[in-house]
Amino acid sequence: MTICATEGAAAPTRPHRATLTIAADGSYAARLARHDDAAGSWFPERWTLGGPEPYAVPLQGTQPEEPDSALLPLADGRVLIARRVADRFAVSLLYPAGPGTGELLLGAVEAPELTLLPPAPDGTRGYALAPAADRTTLWLLHGGAGGPERVAEIPGRCSGGAWLDRAGRLLALDREWAGRTKAVTVDLARGGETGPLLQITEDSNDRLLLADPDSGLLLVRSDAPGQDRIGWGVLGSHLPVRFPECLYPAGATVTPFAMQPRQMLAPESCAVAFRVDGAHGTWLGVWRPSVRQLRQFPAPRGWLTGAGLWTAGGELLLPHTTAAEPCGVARLRMALPPVMPEPAARRERTAQPEPERRPVGPLRAVVPERAVLATAPERPARTVEPPQAAWTVEPARAAVPVAAAPARRPWQLVGPLLPVRQPPAGVRTWTRVGAPAAVRVALPAEVPPRADAEAGTEAGAAAESEAGAGPVGGPDAAPNAAPDAAPYAAPEVVHGGGIVPDGAEIDNRSTSSAQPPGAEPEPRRIAEHPPLCRPVPLQQAPLAAR
Repeated sequence: MTICATEGAAAPTRPHRATLTIAADGSYAARLARHDDAAGSWFPERWTLGGPEPYAVPLQGTQPEEPDSALLPLADGRVLIARRVADRFAVSLLYPAGPGTGELLLGAVEAPELTLLPPAPDGTRGYALAPAADRTTLWLLHGGAGGPERVAEIPGRCSGGAWLDRAGRLLALDREWAGRTKAVTVDLARGGETGPLLQITEDSNDRLLLADPDSGLLLVRSDAPGQDRIGWGVLGSHLPVRFPECLYPAGATVTPFAMQPRQMLAPESCAVAFRVDGAHGTWLGVWRPSVRQLRQFPAPRGWLTGAGLWTAGGELLLPHTTAAEPCGVARLRMALPPVMPEPAARRERTAQPEPERRPVGPLRAVVPERAVLATAPERPARTVEPPQAAWTVEPARAAVPVAAAPARRPWQLVGPLLPVRQPPAGVRTWTRVGAPAAVRVALPAEVPPRADAEAGTEAGAAAESEAGAGPVGGPDAAPNAAPDAAPYAAPEVVHGGGIVPDGAEIDNRSTSSAQPPGAEPEPRRIAEHPPLCRPVPLQQAPLAAR
């Protein structure tokens, strides 16, 4: 909520003119500026406050403006201006149009005096008061069906103006009637129906200075305490209006111009900005009902006196203009002190004394139910060693040489190599498919039943009788063999390597394993008592003919 203070004392018959008027949503502002020429003529100037940086756009026309012209910025960027022309007021809309200024004439209002009201909450409508001797006409200058429209006629002479809701339906005015000034409400939805808003006593003059629609906080000026004082109350509350001592400083006058918005149902937390005028100049004051203290700050250089805007976050924006910065905004954010109880000597004066508060019963001391046990001291925490001390690296140990493996003795031949002989008649040979031609195994033409067992028994007996005589297959093996075992003697192997099947398993019909061709057979040791009948592994057994 914003309000604009007058730049100087104006005559009662002249309209109210503000230094800077800010739109309802804080996006734009407008004021009358002066040229730097010798004549010092006036021209409208629009400020843009909603962007990252403020900037000003002149809206000067073909002729200079009068100093009593009134401006009202709208939320769409246009500026409503009311100029006095003879006995009426011409109303127009100004807007930037390329390098120049565009103007849209809305109409004229015939009245000896016209005062613009604060911007409506929706930001699109503009209202004005045309007071007379015994009545006041409320005009809708912009936002209606056509040009200026007459809304209502209110008995008495009205001034001021503050909106009580966000919809823009309830308007509060100060009405002078029967020698007294009281604040009344005007319901625009009911054709301008009026009703009382503020009456502290029957004989007091009660004016509304500022109102916040969100929190319901009201700032009033009344002479009910005996002299004009500023007090505060809450809209719709039954509590009396309070007049803090801090808002009545000695040798200075305070005037509210901005309230912090969006403080829903928290009027005591709503911050209010004051213009403080004293013998040494003008400065700034900030106050909250919960703090009960007026904090004073120096005003920024070039401040457009009485103009400002509160944000919902508690930041106060103060527009200012200097030679170095023609369009600037000073931001003030303050940390308010905690709420402290006010001493009895500085209690707020109220128009109606509050009832005396007495205790309900005698006060009793609070006794604990049981003794409080002492808390055992905590054990000291263990310190954590740094990584250098907690982690140690052992030195590398010398490598232990590995003992060399004992040298293997070379293979020795057990006996002389047998010459190559052709297989006897009646014995067929078997050759592996794909194997070298030198690997051939002689097989008997027919194996009689039980021949393997008899051959094994006879071979075992011959081995026992001839133990240590010589190797198997040597030159002396044939004479010692049984007569009927000669056709079933171990087959001869062609020189070049191969698989030698045992005599007991001549006809096992297994497949031989492949051997590398051309490799010399390694000599092997023969046991002292070699078994003549030993099993042959399946992967090494020769494949019988099918």
